[in-house]
Amino acid sequence: MRVIVAGGGSVGTAIAKDLQNRHHDVVLIEQDPVVAERLRSLLPGVSIIAADACEYAALSQADLRNADVVIAATGDDEDNLVVSWLSKQEFAVPRVISRINNQRNEWLFNDNWGVDVSVSTPALITSLVDEAVEVGSIVKLLDLAHGKMNLIEVTLAENSPAVASQSTLEDLNLPDGLRVVAVVRAEQPVAPSGTMNFYAGDHVILMTREDCTPACTAAFVG
Repeated sequence: MRVIVAGGGSVGTAIAKDLQNRHHDVVLIEQDPVVAERLRSLLPGVSIIAADACEYAALSQADLRNADVVIAATGDDEDNLVVSWLSKQEFAVPRVISRINNQRNEWLFNDNWGVDVSVSTPALITSLVDEAVEVGSIVKLLDLAHGKMNLIEVTLAENSPAVASQSTLEDLNLPDGLRVVAVVRAEQPVAPSGTMNFYAGDHVILMTREDCTPACTAAFVG
């Protein structure tokens, strides 16, 4: 996919690097020319544009009309909203993801501003803290599709049904509204397959509808 990242701070840089490592075509827009120059050395596989992502001309230079995803990842909520709105309204980008810096502004990050998915970094950190102390519990990472879908994570315990029964992913026969999208095992991502087994300590990332939470609990929590 072709992904445009607005903001070359620590968050935007980490996102761009990860996406490039996953073999996506990544363009990063950074306003500060000194920072942009440094990022060219730090991210050799990423196209860096030194410009203000809040300006139409900068987004046009990045060729947003051919972008699959735009990620507004600056440290300023107002800038992220402007980038999101321009991306959706002026360039019809199919998917716009926006970072929320201040929880008090969360109510603004919706489709009125062109935001398809909003991400609060503090909320993600909180989820990861919760995860560390709640092995065997379901931790919500993101709301998607305006709350109709969730990205969740379960850290499997020894008594997890999927572990105890030595079931494969295919054996679990999960409903259509519940999909395993990744497994992190020993700090390494594992692509899901029908024949894979699950082990205690696995971090299972799932996309789920709200009504499929019981099925997730039955398979992975018990």
